[in-house]
Amino acid sequence: MKTIHIIGMGPAGLMAGTELLKRGFRVNFYDHKNVPARKFLVAGHGGFNLTNADTLADFVDQYDSELIRNAVRQFTNEDLIGFLVDIGIPTYKGTSGKIFPEKHIKPITVLNKWLDYIRSFGNVLFHFEHKLTGFDEDGLVFEHQGTEKRISKDNGVIFALGGGSWAKTGSTGEWLSLFESNGISVRSFASSNAGMETGFPDFLKKYEGSTIKNALFKLGAKSRAGEVVITGYGLEGAPVYYLNGEYRAGNRQLFIDFKPAFEVEKIRSVLENSKNVTEGLKQLKLPHFLIDYLKSELTKEQFLSLEFLARKIKNVSFEIRSLRSVEESISTVGGILLSSVNADFSLKKYPRFYTIGEMLDWDAPTGGYLLQACFSMGIVAGRAVEK
Repeated sequence: MKTIHIIGMGPAGLMAGTELLKRGFRVNFYDHKNVPARKFLVAGHGGFNLTNADTLADFVDQYDSELIRNAVRQFTNEDLIGFLVDIGIPTYKGTSGKIFPEKHIKPITVLNKWLDYIRSFGNVLFHFEHKLTGFDEDGLVFEHQGTEKRISKDNGVIFALGGGSWAKTGSTGEWLSLFESNGISVRSFASSNAGMETGFPDFLKKYEGSTIKNALFKLGAKSRAGEVVITGYGLEGAPVYYLNGEYRAGNRQLFIDFKPAFEVEKIRSVLENSKNVTEGLKQLKLPHFLIDYLKSELTKEQFLSLEFLARKIKNVSFEIRSLRSVEESISTVGGILLSSVNADFSLKKYPRFYTIGEMLDWDAPTGGYLLQACFSMGIVAGRAVEK
């Protein structure tokens, strides 16, 4: 029986192992923590969004790389939903198109059902508290309970070591220097799907915790409508996460249209037909945050100019000073450059070694797209090992 070693027991690694077990391989899993998939479980605290109900064409448009898009085409969101049902995890579609386990199912239940399915094949071993410290074309080196442990690569190795965010779950990115020293091209991790630190005036900090709803957020060449939360440092929420890439590209001015469904003329009409300007702003159902900002930042002449005010409501700008840290971000960009791997995620320098998941330098928004890509890469690598 052929043996494969998988380092990392997050969703990408577990899915690769699942595919290999189905194909008759013996699988050895390794993780440097004492429990598997800690980041996977933490991700479930805010709603366990496993994938999305988008059409495949729309789904793959969410990725910044054809390599990742191709993986998702080979194992789609519908394939994932079918797999979950097979292991006893029925799902439902939320109002935004996100796919969740049925409401009575907790994240730990999803993981345990999956692990039970993996164990049912029999030919699998789990090695916890094994930290990868080295590898070469012949095998792997681990540190286990203070002792060095070397193993042969046998029939192949799949690395699924995670990115750089949420280090407390074990996703530290410490492996980056190890791969670089082995001649693999990498780049440092940077925040993705992270909150933005803005140049809000201090007086607006009293609105911490309130929301901006039904607005359109624009940065650089991209825009995204939705809801964000005002924080002590700036903004959090899916629209600003989506715009992270534009910040990394050098864009710094965030523009917010607070009434995207209204033309300037309609806003002006509401203002003109109100008892006074402040009453008109309230009739437009603008957030108190914005009303206070306009009163403070505009001159009296600007505030009383209905044309100027109407245009300003549709184009308020704030400076983005930084993204929140890698530690706080939902995901990361950086890691192993995609130019270092083949279409099946094998390393060009080490053809029997595969790298999948957030180890690789790719990006996608929240909403189920990150996890789906990790699941899909696991399947592609698992199938490729057999060839």
